[in-house]
Amino acid sequence: MIYELRVYQTVAGQLPRLLARFKDRTIPIWETHGIRPIGFWTTLIGESNTALTYILQWDSLADRERKWTAFQNDPAWQQAREESERAGPIVANISNQILTPTAFSAIK
Repeated sequence: MIYELRVYQTVAGQLPRLLARFKDRTIPIWETHGIRPIGFWTTLIGESNTALTYILQWDSLADRERKWTAFQNDPAWQQAREESERAGPIVANISNQILTPTAFSAIK
């Protein structure tokens, strides 16, 4: 297994809209593509309280490429993104890292 750590910095005041999009639209679309989220977090104490951080689990880089590409090209996702951004952008920046667990990690 590999894991993808993704951090979305939202436009000021737009975190509630991003959370709603994930809960109501993105996650159900992911389910149709077999994309497996491990967890989602907002920042309680730290640099930015306007960020959504989440982790996805993949079988391999090839698994990620196939499923993520299918998701990005899904008309349901494109419509959800367009509708959620009709009043303006909600995400200012996205960063991601692909992680592999250590031998002593609780998550393998």
